[in-house]
Amino acid sequence: MASQDKLYILIADDGKPYSSISPGALGGHRRTRLYGRLDCRAALAAIARGGYVNHRVFFVSEETAIKAGYRPCAICMPEQYAHWKQTHLKPSCQK
Repeated sequence: MASQDKLYILIADDGKPYSSISPGALGGHRRTRLYGRLDCRAALAAIARGGYVNHRVFFVSEETAIKAGYRPCAICMPEQYAHWKQTHLKPSCQK
């Protein structure tokens, strides 16, 4: 296979991996189930430390990441994270 025929592993909306000739538009972390931009400073710092790469996944779109059960990154996608937080986290008890 020539280098231009490289295959990428992406995550489908059912959470299962599949091969693609196109790289993903978003990256994610399998263990923490979050997704974000490929240039996210938090992800790049984690990759530089070496512990993130084994759990890295990719998505073709934000919709796919959400359907697969991932949440947006609070660092590189603050608006999406704020919306997710409002709709998915229970409010704390009022005293």
